[in-house]
Amino acid sequence: VRDVITLESYRDNLLGEQTVIPRLLESFKKYEIHATFSTVGLLFFSSRKEMLENLPSRLPQYVNKRLSPYGSYMHENVGEDFKQDLFHFAPHLLQMIQEAPEQEIGTHTFSHYYCLEMGQSIDDFREDIRMAIKIAAKEGIKITSIVFPRNQFNAAYLGVCKDLGIIAYRNNENSWIYSAKNGEEENLFRRMVRLTDAYLNISGHHCHELQNLEYPVNIPSSRFLRPYSPSLRFLENLRMRRIKRAMTHAAKHRLLFHLWWHPHNFGINQDENFAFLTQILEHYLLLNKLYGFKSITMTNLAKKVLQNGT
Repeated sequence: VRDVITLESYRDNLLGEQTVIPRLLESFKKYEIHATFSTVGLLFFSSRKEMLENLPSRLPQYVNKRLSPYGSYMHENVGEDFKQDLFHFAPHLLQMIQEAPEQEIGTHTFSHYYCLEMGQSIDDFREDIRMAIKIAAKEGIKITSIVFPRNQFNAAYLGVCKDLGIIAYRNNENSWIYSAKNGEEENLFRRMVRLTDAYLNISGHHCHELQNLEYPVNIPSSRFLRPYSPSLRFLENLRMRRIKRAMTHAAKHRLLFHLWWHPHNFGINQDENFAFLTQILEHYLLLNKLYGFKSITMTNLAKKVLQNGT
């Protein structure tokens, strides 16, 4: 988020991830949730020296230079190692996820790469993903799924993903308010409609049927789990009802429901956010009992679809 918000204003959310990740893993283990953690490759490093020695041979040449994390930003803002800088390194958290049962580590690209921004190219993207796969492999992690940063899905880049062994990706909800846009094309009106859609069913349940798909398999989003907002707490029941109804629809009709969020969204107001999540997970258990609704990682779902056609 460094290109859109200052460290000072978002410090508590980011530091909160140090406790959010363990709490998430504990909850997922308790409720038998198989989750995919799509991770920026730069977070795998333990020190700035290691990071600078392992950068891609091609860097994205964004027209908007603020979008790039490379160059002066790394030298001026990144600390010496993860013990001094918890904002730019996370090898300890990744190890925690790696050791947790039934959790997948996928990629969120190496550099939080923006696939629709002006100036970057498909060759830049290929090198970025190649490095994301390489740095993960050093830790014994095989990358086979991707989530595109800022939801900037670019169909032209799927061939690169396929060539590099990625079999699953997350596309956006099938609605004009969620269609992929770059930073210049995004606008306040769309953001406001999406906010409203989190509480009232404007765009539909976004539950999906996956059958006879080629790879990489599209495992589209159903709902972004927005964090607790004190100013909107009077709408919490609507937010919960919106999610539960979509989950129930998916369970009854044997469809996919794909819930996602960022750990830093839970960084503050953690008790409220985890209490909300627990209600969702309790509802999942009910749907599992009634309809056989099951949790699955992106890669395992893609394998299931590719092997069985459903």
